[in-house]
Amino acid sequence: MARYQPGIETRKRILTAVRHLLGEAGMEGTTLKAICDRADIQPGSFYNLFASKEEAILSVVREAVTAVDPDPDHRGTDTVADLVEAYVAFVTDQPVLAKVYLKMAVGGGMSDDHLTDRVLAHHRRRIERFTEALLREYPDLSDMDARRSAERILATLNGLVLQWSLDPETDVAGQARALVATVRT
Repeated sequence: MARYQPGIETRKRILTAVRHLLGEAGMEGTTLKAICDRADIQPGSFYNLFASKEEAILSVVREAVTAVDPDPDHRGTDTVADLVEAYVAFVTDQPVLAKVYLKMAVGGGMSDDHLTDRVLAHHRRRIERFTEALLREYPDLSDMDARRSAERILATLNGLVLQWSLDPETDVAGQARALVATVRT
């Protein structure tokens, strides 16, 4: 393990640099040069660990999402309300990362096939998590009905976040909680 320690430390420095730069300068200011300068590394060291700046940014986003995951080990203990609260927590606790992810998903997803694949894979995993939670909570639902409900829940949450990104006064948490109350209706 000791021989991998320098790579692990370099990765940590890169991700810390990305976090700080996103908070200070947004996505536009989070350039490869700025990341390397902040992490005190050469571009070659960056590319040994990440294929692109976007991949490093997505790693930071993934860490933030994992930090609020109600069931990070995927034991099947999360509820729909837990998953909605985690979604809201990510947006409200990490607003810069939430906006960066939205911007990357929409903008980058239209022009970068690799990014599109990653965003869609993440979306599919969320659909699966919500579907599984719905089936646990409402065992009389068919698999298809649970999946359709999961898709509606995520479409609503994504719409709320898009609205919030344009109008920060949007009550994402209140609207999301109201959504949970209507899941079975």
